[in-house]
Amino acid sequence: MKVDLFFSRDISQPHAEIHTNEITDNIQQAITLLEDDSKMDMLAVKKGKDITFLQFDEIFMIRVEDKQVKVYTQNNNYEVKKALYQIEESLNQSFVRISKTTIVNIKKIDHVAPSLRGMMFIMLKNGLKDNISRKYLPEFKKSLDL
Repeated sequence: MKVDLFFSRDISQPHAEIHTNEITDNIQQAITLLEDDSKMDMLAVKKGKDITFLQFDEIFMIRVEDKQVKVYTQNNNYEVKKALYQIEESLNQSFVRISKTTIVNIKKIDHVAPSLRGMMFIMLKNGLKDNISRKYLPEFKKSLDL
């Protein structure tokens, strides 16, 4: 199936058009998914020219690096064109911001330890690591019920 994606800042609400000669199961699933925003637990990401949909459970970390928003999974990383705050608004309660530039999936944390100057160090199950800044530490602890 060919997929065309168009970005426009002039659109007040996203919409999709599907051109087909028959309604297949895949097309019906796409229609259902697109119409029901309440069940959107996926994030559209890009790797090269390919667009992929990641389930939230697949995501370990979302981080801004060199003015690009990167999404990390177990073995891959992807790019997203949205700003970090826009992505944060669409995520579920499994995600928490740990710094100005980083959001992590708390289900993917391996361990947390003290770090420099009152910050905490976080290690994820896929080997990624980052610091939890003091500003975001209270909210991080609250999300873990600490």
